[in-house]
Amino acid sequence: MVQAYILIQTEVGKAAEVASHISGITGVTLAEDVTGPYDVIVRAEARNVDELGKLVVAQIQTVDGITRTLTCPIVHI
Repeated sequence: MVQAYILIQTEVGKAAEVASHISGITGVTLAEDVTGPYDVIVRAEARNVDELGKLVVAQIQTVDGITRTLTCPIVHI
């Protein structure tokens, strides 16, 4: 299992709408709108890195109102 935080920048005024939409995507365990340099923070999980990439590119990045994402895989050292 691969887990990651996905930091999202949105168009002005779209953070709550984006977080709400993303929270319904399979593989997303948490989606919250926040303040700061990013507008939404998502925690997601997938079986492997390839599936995580597909989740981000094919499902999350296509949500209307998103302008940029940064995926941060969780590591256990």
